[in-house]
Amino acid sequence: MKVHYDKEVDALYIELSNQTPDGVVEIAEGVNIDTTTDGKLSGIEIINASKKFDLNTILSYTLELDKDLLLHKVA
Repeated sequence: MKVHYDKEVDALYIELSNQTPDGVVEIAEGVNIDTTTDGKLSGIEIINASKKFDLNTILSYTLELDKDLLLHKVA
């Protein structure tokens, strides 16, 4: 997953896969879901993103790891 933000037009794009989108579904005003020919989601576009939510929450990230997974020994 990749996140792209264009400050000039205040648009945020969340790239969910590297498949080329073939269609788009508007789920709310300024919120579009890109789809592929086989119905998979390839991205989410949010227009006027800074007015819809705090961009700091999406443009920063926290990595949470399961400590039991980290302690698991690989043979």
